Amino acid sequence: MQDKPGLEDAPMNNPVLDLLRAARFAADRHRDQRRKDEAASPYINHPLAAAETLARHGELQVVPLLGAILHDTIEDTDTTLDELRKAFGEAVAQVVAEVTDDRTLTKEVRKQKQVEKAPTLSRAAKLVKIADKICNITDVIHSPPRKWSTERRRDYLLWTSRVMDGCRGTNEALEATYDRILQSGLERLEESGLQRLENPNPDSDS
Repeated sequence: MQDKPGLEDAPMNNPVLDLLRAARFAADRHRDQRRKDEAASPYINHPLAAAETLARHGELQVVPLLGAILHDTIEDTDTTLDELRKAFGEAVAQVVAEVTDDRTLTKEVRKQKQVEKAPTLSRAAKLVKIADKICNITDVIHSPPRKWSTERRRDYLLWTSRVMDGCRGTNEALEATYDRILQSGLERLEESGLQRLENPNPDSDS
């Protein structure tokens, strides 16, 4: 029995099969992980949503789609870059490497490095980064971690806009979707903050 799905196969020049292999691989690697939303939804929902976001905006090239599905495997699981090379090829592995944070650094340093690195990413990596941020801000707006205050959610949204500044000029439709969600989210959080000021709740997590 294979305990590491996908590692037995090199890329097969069959995009559908490779996408299915990547989904199976990512599902296995993230199998014990949950998102930080209130529902504690399965983590695999996130990379699949990122890939779907790309496809819905006309990005159907196999490398960025595979990169989106696999983009958190090195950062958040025990997957290695060499494993991705063997299973999905150098191009896909490189995209994942480009969008992977160095977990040995502090959270604040990692965030700053994302801002600094964004303009230097390849087009495929920028696409993955944009899709990732679209999915993340959507979650932070509509289904945030339980203990995140309105201020923390706003700060996160504004930080993603700094990362996005370095990714612009990649896909106009994707960027327009990000801008629309960001603006709507900021307005929603502002309204939420005003309501809390007018109707303070001593039991609020914020």
